Amino acid sequence: MEARSCRNKFILYGLLFIGSWLLSCLLHFQFLHIPILSYTYKPSSSHHGAAAGPTTSLLLSPQPAVVEHRSCNERRVFMLHLPSRFNLLRGCLEGSPEFEDACIVMSNAGLGPELVPLSSNHTNGVIPNGGWFNTNHHALEVMFHTRMWRYECLTDNPAAATAVYVPYYPGLELNHYTCDTSAMVRDGPSGEFLRWLSSQPRWATLGGRDHFMVASKTTWMFRRSGGDDSQGCGNGFLNRPECLNMTVLTIESNIWERRDMAVPYPTYFHPSSSSEVAAWQARARGAHRPWLFAFAGGRRPNGTLVLRDRVIDQCESSSRCGMLDCSHGLEGSITCQSPEKLMYLFVSSQFCLQPYGDSFMRRSSIDAVVAGCIPVFFHEASTFEKQYRWHEPDRGRDGVHRSYSVFIDNDHVLEGKVDIEEVLSRFTDEEVAAMREEVIKMIPRFVYTDPRVRFEGDMRDGFDIAIDEVMARMMRIENGEDLGW
Repeated sequence: MEARSCRNKFILYGLLFIGSWLLSCLLHFQFLHIPILSYTYKPSSSHHGAAAGPTTSLLLSPQPAVVEHRSCNERRVFMLHLPSRFNLLRGCLEGSPEFEDACIVMSNAGLGPELVPLSSNHTNGVIPNGGWFNTNHHALEVMFHTRMWRYECLTDNPAAATAVYVPYYPGLELNHYTCDTSAMVRDGPSGEFLRWLSSQPRWATLGGRDHFMVASKTTWMFRRSGGDDSQGCGNGFLNRPECLNMTVLTIESNIWERRDMAVPYPTYFHPSSSSEVAAWQARARGAHRPWLFAFAGGRRPNGTLVLRDRVIDQCESSSRCGMLDCSHGLEGSITCQSPEKLMYLFVSSQFCLQPYGDSFMRRSSIDAVVAGCIPVFFHEASTFEKQYRWHEPDRGRDGVHRSYSVFIDNDHVLEGKVDIEEVLSRFTDEEVAAMREEVIKMIPRFVYTDPRVRFEGDMRDGFDIAIDEVMARMMRIENGEDLGW
């Protein structure tokens, strides 16, 4: 009788163990919201260049690379599992019409619809076959999250981690609200999330200073100050005490704020192998560039962006300037949202003008790099040296920091002291070729590879560089250094 009782206890314990294991698996997949989502949509004509086919995967399901490497001693990252209520793309799984546009933008792990080669009088087949997508810069949060699943030093043990990655999408969350929405409403969801985050056990270890995340908007969109008013856009996410401790990577930083760190805007090129990168670099290197300089953008109503107006005036008055004019309402907007037309203009130009607009940094400056077009900056806060110092080119073996851009003081342009065409015409063919070569060498550092596949070849992309720098930053924090808090 006693033996039977013991046997029954063992059976009961076994069933309880198996049941708890199954329950933990179910909860695991429930909370790992993004990697298991997919959706079906019918491509519309408004998504130019979308690949044919009825189904587009939001994300594949990469298995977390929880593998110990010798190089992982100080580089282990624990990825938080968020409750489903913080899954901002759950509408894609549910098929909610409210999230239809967001689902298409976030398809293919955030890369967006795949671009197919097109040839016309305006593009000349500039987009090659494979590796190019109609990527929205707000999707960087999703792309980064997917790449983290393939990070070689990911660990499922929070106590062994040097850093904690927070897969929350503050930029995507803010996209749900217009600028005339109450500030209290705009602050609500992210505030709820931060309260949950700061209540987690690992937060108490360093008060969140070992946590990091990506926010795919400019820093200014998360630094709204003031009371419950409806003036202006954005929210106060980065002003919250919790965020003052975390490392939050935005696509544009406040260069006068020590805590701010920026990573490059995503572009349309997401290679899956080093051979794809080399082939595109060769194409950019050998491209015929009839335009001395180029600009893609539009004026603002009532002349609110005076520098941009001056740049457009000088471009329009020159026979050596190519331009995509986004000023003419819907037509202009559609023109400037065409990856083919933008890349064709930049690949056909020697210099690409990057005047600041609503903020200092422009995605156009990264598109210019990918096209092998030398960027021309007009304010220090627009330069890679200030914004993307992690991704700026390494010094050569001789220690020389070679020129890859041109700087023209915005005040001189506004005061009519300089003519842009005259300044750029002073560079010799040899100097232009040398700068362009430096730009082309930068391409791997300023692109994000396809996060759905394992990259073939040896190359550090924008993600690799960002993670290396974040981990170095976390180790300094762990060693007690004061990084600005």
